[in-house]
Amino acid sequence: MEENRIEIDRDLCDGCWLCVTVCPIGNISLIKGNASVSGGESLFCGHCGSVCPQAAIHITGLDEEMSQYKTFTAEKQWLPPGKYNTSALVQLMASRRSCRRFTDQLIDRAMLEDLLKIGVIAPSGTNSQLWTFTILPTRRAVASLAEQVASFFARLNTTAEKTLLRFILKLIGKGELDAYYREYYPKVKGAFEEWYRSGKDRLFHGSTAAILVGSRPGASCPAEDALLATQNILLGAHSMGLGSCLIGYAVAAMKKDPSIQKSIGIPSEEEIHAAIALGYPMKSISV
Repeated sequence: MEENRIEIDRDLCDGCWLCVTVCPIGNISLIKGNASVSGGESLFCGHCGSVCPQAAIHITGLDEEMSQYKTFTAEKQWLPPGKYNTSALVQLMASRRSCRRFTDQLIDRAMLEDLLKIGVIAPSGTNSQLWTFTILPTRRAVASLAEQVASFFARLNTTAEKTLLRFILKLIGKGELDAYYREYYPKVKGAFEEWYRSGKDRLFHGSTAAILVGSRPGASCPAEDALLATQNILLGAHSMGLGSCLIGYAVAAMKKDPSIQKSIGIPSEEEIHAAIALGYPMKSISV
């Protein structure tokens, strides 16, 4: 929580009590018929301002720019529970697919930045909002990351081919390498052989941009926060006409080899939880 920065216009307030009942930390009280800030801290959740029918509450600690988008106009009116079409929401969620065939068309930087703003609408534990977003805005930047990830797995495959090493590690209770060899090694080897032979990107699938979602130290549930933001970005991308695909291999490689995220300017204290490939889908329906 942070120092309170909630302003209430007593001339507009009609004492309806809604802000008092919705505040999760009891920060607002009704005094002499008007809502008043009675606590010293705020979650900056914005509930009080959303429910106020008189628009009497203003949260000065909120960044207004984060709700202003460059590529579309967002509706400002808060939707109470039950006031949105559930069928339309489910249709959007069910229509998004993992795209693995992208065109060469570049994504406008403004669209990528709007996706980040869509991401941070997501909830976070204790409203910490300690997530991070790194944009790779060009095919060249994406390809550079893909090559580093491929190099990591090439080294891992070489290590996994050592039968005696796998046996010894498994014997002392470290069976991760053996499990990788059995479950992933053949697929990874085949994919990279095709990549080297034909130049086909089997990691980011030729996407022209990517967003890496991570977290800074201090969040109570950093992975969950980052993945909630990631889901927002995936749905937002689909609504904008973009294809998207989560690249788990990239996340795994960066966790094992810190030099990869260092090479793209991500501080070592940040942890990457999701890598999202983005681009215009080659077909209207991507599977």
